[in-house]
Amino acid sequence: MRGRNLKSPPRPRQAGRPGIRPTSDMIRGVIFDMLDAMGADYARVLDLYAGSGALGIEALSRGDGEADFVDADTTAVATVRANLDLTGFAGRARVHGFDAKMAPSRLRGAYTLVLADPPYYDEGAFAAAQAVAASPLVTPESVVVVEHHRRETAPERLGALPLYRSRRHGDTVVSIYADKEAT
Repeated sequence: MRGRNLKSPPRPRQAGRPGIRPTSDMIRGVIFDMLDAMGADYARVLDLYAGSGALGIEALSRGDGEADFVDADTTAVATVRANLDLTGFAGRARVHGFDAKMAPSRLRGAYTLVLADPPYYDEGAFAAAQAVAASPLVTPESVVVVEHHRRETAPERLGALPLYRSRRHGDTVVSIYADKEAT
């Protein structure tokens, strides 16, 4: 959907912490260049901490798959729906308004790609990603991508998936979990 300007949720500040921090175009490019290079499958995508939905929408634009978007913030949920309408992908997507850690109990089936871009201050983000990766939502053929702050150390494994590659850009690190044999 090159050239489309997606809407972003407002960035309220709470208790001195930044609000929603959309993934920059550069980081989004880095993520999808890495995924394309490893031959990632975009058939069934889960976008955790969806925010504007930009990551999941990018995945939808690369194939004819489907996506689930999860965000606990009601403004973000409305923004994702608006962006899906804007891009014409609403028919291939479902938007869920609940916390990422609830995904394993609320969603069904396996995903080929899981994208997680939690707020930097969310101390439970890797725990939520771990819960998703250890659930039936992720198989050995799945790829899990977690965007995080450089001060956070990515675990060596998420569920059964080992850390495949990490790439740092400024304060942002993109960590990809995948079974090298399956990619």
